[in-house]
Amino acid sequence: MSAYLATEDHGEDHDGRPASANSYRSPRQRLNRGRKDVGVIGQAGWSSSVINLLNTIVGAGVLAMPLALSRMGITLGVLVILWAGITAGFGLYLQTRCARYLERGSASFSALSQITYPNAAVIFDAAIAIKCFGVGVSYLIIIGDLMPGVIQGFSDSAANIGFMVDRQFWVTAFMIIVIPLSFLRRLDSLKYTSVIALISIGYLVILVFAHFVKGDTMQGRGAIRVVRWESAVATLSSFPVIVFAYTCHQNMFSILNEINNNSHFRTTGVVIASVGIAAFIYILVAITGYLSFGNEVAGNIVGMYAPSISSTIGKAAIVVLVMFSYPLQVHPCRASVDAVLKWRPMKRSESPQSSPSRLASLPPSVKSGPSSRGDGMGETRFAAITTAIIVLSYVVAMTVSSLEKVLAYVGSTGSTSISFILPGLFYYKISSPDSPHHQRLMKEDDDEEDVPGSEDEGLLGGGGLKGGLWRKTLLRRLSLALAIYGCVVMVTCLITNTIFVVATH
Repeated sequence: MSAYLATEDHGEDHDGRPASANSYRSPRQRLNRGRKDVGVIGQAGWSSSVINLLNTIVGAGVLAMPLALSRMGITLGVLVILWAGITAGFGLYLQTRCARYLERGSASFSALSQITYPNAAVIFDAAIAIKCFGVGVSYLIIIGDLMPGVIQGFSDSAANIGFMVDRQFWVTAFMIIVIPLSFLRRLDSLKYTSVIALISIGYLVILVFAHFVKGDTMQGRGAIRVVRWESAVATLSSFPVIVFAYTCHQNMFSILNEINNNSHFRTTGVVIASVGIAAFIYILVAITGYLSFGNEVAGNIVGMYAPSISSTIGKAAIVVLVMFSYPLQVHPCRASVDAVLKWRPMKRSESPQSSPSRLASLPPSVKSGPSSRGDGMGETRFAAITTAIIVLSYVVAMTVSSLEKVLAYVGSTGSTSISFILPGLFYYKISSPDSPHHQRLMKEDDDEEDVPGSEDEGLLGGGGLKGGLWRKTLLRRLSLALAIYGCVVMVTCLITNTIFVVATH
């Protein structure tokens, strides 16, 4: 995200208070004490970072996991869920590595594009904005579709009150709640709503598991596939559901900018904890839900349970989940729209590769300015872009009852791009031995070896470049492999969507 006026570190925290003994300062920060930081940094804790990232990952798609297992079989389905988590987690890990090449607090897809593929930056940001906007609209549509049933589940007489079963009324009503949340600048400010959303997820998991233990669905249960799949075609139809279930990369840079301890050890821990918990939830719901209904399971498992207060609360939990997930889509959408509006073609003579300086390599929006706040947008610009996103998403949700076709293609292109292709390409390009940015970082890491107490050792990151050149080479090759894998997934999903989404309408 973009940044506001940089301030030098003179023994004070960024809020102007004297640095306390408990304030964390990594060896890299101590080494570069006089260098500037930009953006809203050092305010989010590790737990709030995990909570927000986990809430971005786990959505209503968890309810479709049992159906995916019914088509793939339990063995292959679980392996695909784990594989999707590993590849998505590796993409997040590459984002943490890429952020090291940018000024603290300024990391974003746009900033990385400016120093890797500057003239393609507008395409990347537009794809992210469209993807996040589409997902946000789908959340509003889900609210409008579910709330009439929730109200009737609690009171049969509600059907006699016209507006209580009107989807447009409920979309409008819930906008009153999500609008203030969407105007919050910092992702960390959404940690409490993310906790509520995760509680809703917890209830849904308990609901599915409780029905499995109770065994009240066994009478009409279909056959169970443990090893065999239904067919190759059916397996491919469920593959995108699992792959896209881990998409959260649009918010990763904001989390890296705001976390107070951005050491390699801690940021990698955020990735492992978030993806690990999400994988556990997906596998638990997939297995218990599938074993409850067998091959008769449907796309929304909560809708298959007999009408009761518990199942009605489950539907209400889905509404709460998507309601508090909507602002998590507005946040990256706003940043990407802002980057698109600021984009200007870069001439070859202005290439960022010509300067090894960090600040010189950043786009103008990342360099600090007196009228901008933590995300680099002035108050008027921030309000205008946010208002435009909210109004447009509201209008679309009120006039369209299904975005299945559009989201199928947006997910195939946007989700694969930000999860696999962009992290892989960015790291492969910026970590090239010939890159001035990489050479500067090598010099800093060599100097850091002399600073004791470093936490920057971790996954494929080992202490010091001299002793870990093979790790850097391996990581670079794996990043290219991830980008290639993303292209394969994109093509596969586009073909699958053409066959199963368009052909069925």
